[in-house]
Amino acid sequence: MIYVLIPLFNEEHNIEKLHQSLIVKTKGLLVYYVFVDDGSTDNTVETLSNFFCKEEHIIIRKDVNLGPGHSFKIGFDWILNRADMEDLIVSMEADGTSDLTILNVMLDLCNNYGFDLVLASVYAQGGGFERTSLFRLIISFVANMFMRMVFGIKVLTLSSFYRVYRVEMLLRVKSTRGQLITEHGFVCMLELLLNCIQANASIIEVPM
Repeated sequence: MIYVLIPLFNEEHNIEKLHQSLIVKTKGLLVYYVFVDDGSTDNTVETLSNFFCKEEHIIIRKDVNLGPGHSFKIGFDWILNRADMEDLIVSMEADGTSDLTILNVMLDLCNNYGFDLVLASVYAQGGGFERTSLFRLIISFVANMFMRMVFGIKVLTLSSFYRVYRVEMLLRVKSTRGQLITEHGFVCMLELLLNCIQANASIIEVPM
């Protein structure tokens, strides 16, 4: 089973494109979608229910916006309480910034090459940015470089949501640390990455 975990906040206008992309790229795979709505004030939940009515899915709703870290925490916990050891979890954005053309490569690296964690990386050779400002490029580069220096991390992309995890590895992390994530903000992805590194996870990056 492949669990696709997606946090959302006011993504009503992105749902149709998200659905179309996911259905095409996961055709033939056994997939369960886990959506965590972070207190959306638009019609995100209703739109999700309409477009994903034929797919196996759950929408976990929160009345208050508590940040992506909190959404990922409860989403991962929901999955880990139900998944088998050999299952995979794909985490991604709902806004179309996760390039699904590389999803099969990422899944293959876990399934057939034994990696515990696969990261989609804009900094890996062959990756890059499209349709973004110079300011955001500079901020992203400086922040990632600073964090790599502070924590001594060799991984190039630290904060991207778009990843594939082995359930077995995440269960190992959780049993050691008690929780996968404690941060509620975007730094949650760095926190989870550090926890995986400390658990000796085998990690590889795929250019995006």
